[in-house]
Amino acid sequence: MRTRRRPGHLAGRSLAVAVLLAGSTVFGATAALADDGPSVPPGTEASSEPPVKLDTSDPDLRMPEGGTLAPGKVLDIIQVVEDQGGEERREDTNADIKFALQAEVLFGKDSATLSAAATGRINAIAAEIKKQDAKKIRVFGFTDNLGSSAHGDVLSKQRAEAVHNVLDKALVGSGVSYEIRGYGEQYPIADNSTEEGRKKNRRVEVSFPRGEG
Repeated sequence: MRTRRRPGHLAGRSLAVAVLLAGSTVFGATAALADDGPSVPPGTEASSEPPVKLDTSDPDLRMPEGGTLAPGKVLDIIQVVEDQGGEERREDTNADIKFALQAEVLFGKDSATLSAAATGRINAIAAEIKKQDAKKIRVFGFTDNLGSSAHGDVLSKQRAEAVHNVLDKALVGSGVSYEIRGYGEQYPIADNSTEEGRKKNRRVEVSFPRGEG
C-alpha cells in the first residue's frame, strides 16, 4: 500500500491566462508551462511554395441556390487566475465560474475538519454566488493518488460536505440547490508524480452558473 507523504513548502506564483476555445471548455491545464517561443497556428508555417491560385468562377466554390450559412457559433473564453501561493484558483467562462481551493488552506493533513481561516475563503465564494444569483451549486472534492483509492473517495466527499455546510449557512434563504460529490484521485489537474502537482490535486471545487447581467 502506498503511504501518504507530508506536503512540502512550495514557492508561490501568480497566473492570469486567457484561452480561446471553439465549443469546448477545458479545466486542468497547469499554469507553469515553459514558454518555448511564439506558437504558429497549423497551416501557417513558412513555405517556399507559391500560394495556390483559386478559380473564383469555379461552381464548387459557390453556395448552392437556396443554401444558407450555418448558425453563428459563440467562442467560449476561459480566464484562469491563480493567487500568489497557488492556494486558490478561479476559472471564468461565458457560462460558469469555478473556484478551486487547495486542501491545505481548508483542512489539516488527512482531515475533513475546516481550519480557522477556511470559513472566510468559503464565505467570499458565497458572496460571489449571491452576486451572480446562482441557484445550482456544485461542490466536488478531490485528492492526490497517495494512499488507497477507497480512502481518497471517502475523504474527498467528506471535505466537499464540509465546504457545503459553510456555503449553506451563508446562502440560507437563497433557494439554492447543491450537487456534492467526492471524486478521490480522479480528474487530476496536475502531475501526481511530484509534490507540487499532488498539492494542486488535493482540492475542493465550487462551481456555479454565471448570471445573465
